[in-house]
Amino acid sequence: MNPFLQQAPIPGVKNIIAVGSGKGGVGKSTVAVNLAMALYKKGLKVGILDADIYGPSVPRLLGAASAKPDVGEDQKIQPVLRYGLKTMSLGYLVEEGTAAVWRGPMLFKAMDQFFRDVKWGELDYLIVDLPPGTGDVVLTLAQKVPVTGAIVVCTPQNVALADAKKAMDMFERTNVRVLGVVENMAYLAGENGARVQLFPKGDLDAYLDVKKIKKLAQIAFFPEVGMSGEAGVPILESHSGDELAEVFVGLAQRLTELI
Repeated sequence: MNPFLQQAPIPGVKNIIAVGSGKGGVGKSTVAVNLAMALYKKGLKVGILDADIYGPSVPRLLGAASAKPDVGEDQKIQPVLRYGLKTMSLGYLVEEGTAAVWRGPMLFKAMDQFFRDVKWGELDYLIVDLPPGTGDVVLTLAQKVPVTGAIVVCTPQNVALADAKKAMDMFERTNVRVLGVVENMAYLAGENGARVQLFPKGDLDAYLDVKKIKKLAQIAFFPEVGMSGEAGVPILESHSGDELAEVFVGLAQRLTELI
């Protein structure tokens, strides 16, 4: 049986956008949260699903680490509302610091509950923050719901590109359209417009050119990003109108144009 025949839309959700990466530590969750915020600032209805079962970080990035979702009379889970975003994460359901020691079947069930038992309501976009790698969660996403497209987050060096290639190959194999790549921590903005390379400049641009994949955004390393994440305030809130916020505004604009 074709596993993709199991796909069923989430009622009320128009577009599902997966944000993935081949490896951890590239800023995937930060990109997912601030992309969601930028879409919301455009007047769209947006939700974000933290599908990183083993290392959920969306609650902390949104200043909601201690939040607990309510369950309605219809036994549907109410998303936690933060900065206008409807959010759901395993981080809301287990104590912070508690490991989710789960195998495949438990992951499948958890993901299905996030799709079917959460009262998402009407959404223009549901951003799904995936765990790093190419494992069960990503396969479950592709099998259970029709994904509009995927964004892959990568840093400049070849060690990150090698894993990003695997992520893009995985999306292609599961019939998920790769919308493009976000190059994060591309450089450090120095004085007088100087650009300091934090990582060795790899072959990302050449690879994307050969594969005809768009680079949707190039994001510099800003210490403010880390500080905003620690404070639980998205960049679109803490630095609205600044250059850094405008990068995410541009990313949201390019995404909506592609869709």
